Parts: sequence; structure tokens; C-alpha cells
Amino acid sequence: MDLFEYQGKQYFARYDIPVSPGDVALTVDDAVAVAERIDYPVVVKAQVQVGGRGKAGGIKLADNVDEARTHATNILGMDIKGHVVERLWIETASDIEEEYYASFTLDRAAKKHLLMLSAEGGVEIETVAEENPDAIVKLHIDPVDGLDLATARQAAVDAKIPERALDGTADILVKLYRCFTEGDCDLAEINPLILKPTGEVHALDAKVTLDWNAAFRHPEWDEYSLTEVLDEREQLAKSKGLQYIGLDGDVGIIANGAGLAMSTLDVVNQVGGSAANFLDIGGGANADVMAAALDVINHDENVKSILINIFGGITRGEEVAKGIVEAMGRVDLRAPIVIRLDGTNAEEGRQIILDAGIAADKLISKPTMLEAAREAVALAGKGN
Repeated sequence: MDLFEYQGKQYFARYDIPVSPGDVALTVDDAVAVAERIDYPVVVKAQVQVGGRGKAGGIKLADNVDEARTHATNILGMDIKGHVVERLWIETASDIEEEYYASFTLDRAAKKHLLMLSAEGGVEIETVAEENPDAIVKLHIDPVDGLDLATARQAAVDAKIPERALDGTADILVKLYRCFTEGDCDLAEINPLILKPTGEVHALDAKVTLDWNAAFRHPEWDEYSLTEVLDEREQLAKSKGLQYIGLDGDVGIIANGAGLAMSTLDVVNQVGGSAANFLDIGGGANADVMAAALDVINHDENVKSILINIFGGITRGEEVAKGIVEAMGRVDLRAPIVIRLDGTNAEEGRQIILDAGIAADKLISKPTMLEAAREAVALAGKGN
């Protein structure tokens, strides 16, 4: 789950990471009240989960009450790359001497945490990576060992952070790593991390993605669900308890297991198609779960074909087949289904599908993932 900037800063503050004083506002009057309380100058910042706010006019400096009211009025309701601004973050303006970049995430291939640090902050890290890749220090951290202050300081030296900012940067890196690990984040990013003329190092922005699989450890995360930004498909999937992420393609994907679902997306792309979603039904491929999954995908008008990729382990092939057959009787599907069924009792499952007498143009069985993906992509092409 992605947090808004203000939520990320509140999350940072739990781990003693210095952030600018401020508060969230939902109306113009709220924004003015916050500005008056924390005192001018203030920055009025649109809260949307997309980059480019500044260029779009979503971040403005206000030196007095009239400017605060004008900026709040103009920014609330603004459309920034398809995201409508419904809340503002009003914070004390900061004097900036230099801007840096710092983040922690997980490098799954290396099976380690990854620190990325650069003395070139304030711009998208992708831009820095493309134009000056040597400006980014990448440090893998063994989760068993963690990150100590000496290692953090050396990373700052390697990133060519100026001497006067080394200690402050190292201190924040250790705290940010603690936030990342103890706070169960998928991503904890500060861009920019600023050096003030007074010598203080300070988080001017916050980008936090929480690992929702760890929500059982964090009852305080319930409040974030109230502001979660989901499209209609994702809202429907969440209401049905499904692990779903909406994408922009035309091949609907259903698989059992996150790894298999990701592999299915890759294979669809490999054969020239584009996935409409990521949908992991886990080990529960019974009729209720399958009907819920098909219902969600059926609500996406861009879907022209559906690829069901099931590898039976604990999940048995005949149960999956029964679930699909029953689910197709519940959901009036607009798109044809291609299924690849393998693993435990897969042969029995394929026979159940064959015996169901479903029209060949509605349900097509293929023996391998590659063949199934090719068929689904071809059908999607015919439907466009």
C-alpha cells in the first residue's frame, strides 16, 4: 500500500526522522488555519500518489494568509496526471542548501535489502540513473547484520555527500533503515533529503510503501485503508478478498501463487501480449473463489481474453476444474477463457472441463503455459 506524503512523514516521525512541522487539510479554511498555526512562510502541497506535482502547480510557497488561501483554492480539486487533489499538506517552509536522495527497498534477486544514496536529489532517481549512474551508491545489506552508523557514514562518503552533511545523513540512514525494517515497508524513500544552511539534514519529502502482508502486526495501519486509492476493479477485488492489481492490457490473468502470476505476466508479454491485471487466487481455487476472480476480471471492459494458469500442488486439478465449470455458470463472461492446468490431478481436471460440454470458443485448454499464453494473446487480438 502506497502512503500519501503526509502519511509517510508521520510514519517517519515515529522513527525520529526529522520532518517539517505541518498538518493535513481537506478544505481551504483548514489549510489557512494550519498555515496560521505553524506560521509563515509555508508550503502548500497537493497530496496525490504521483510524481510531477511541482511542475503541475501542485506545490506552492505562501508568505501570508492571502497567498495560502489562493494556493489552497487553486490546488484543491486540481487534476494531476489523472489524480484529483482531495487533501493538502501544509508545512513550514525550509531553507535548502543542497538536495540528496536516499531509499531502502528489497533486492529480491540478491535476497538482501538495498540502500540507494545519491548526492543528486530533488529529481526522479530514474533520471539520475540514466544520465549519471555513477552518482548513485548501491549498498546491499544483510538483514541479519542490519545497518550500523559506521557503514551508513561510509556509504555517504562514497556517495560524495559533503563533509558537513555526513553525520546528519548517516544518522538519518540508520533511522530510515529501522523504519524500513521494523515498519514493514516495501519502500522507504526520501527525495529530497536536504541540507539546511544551519547544517541540519532533514527529510523534505516521504515516499512509503507498506508491505500489506505484514498488516496483522500493525493494527494502526487500519486508518490507511480509509485513504487508499483504488480503481473500480481493485475496489471490487478487495471487497472479495482477492490479491489483485489492475494493469493496462487486454489479457486477464488468474493464477494460483504470486510467483506463477508474475511468470504468467512475463510470458504474455514475451509472446507479444499485454496483461490486464495481476490476480493471485492462492491455494483456494474452489467455485466461490474462481467465480469472484472471473467477476472482477469481467468488470474490466478492456479484457478481450482470460488466461487461467494453475499448477496444482496442494490445490488439486479436479477441484480447480470443478470450480471453473461452476463459476462459468454463475458469471456471464464477455471474453473467452484459455486454461493451462498442470500438476496434481491435472488430467482428471482436464477431463472434467471436457465433459462439461462448454463451447470450444468459450473455454480452451492448452497443455503448457507458453501455448496457453499464445492462444490468449491471439484471442485478445481478435477481440480488439
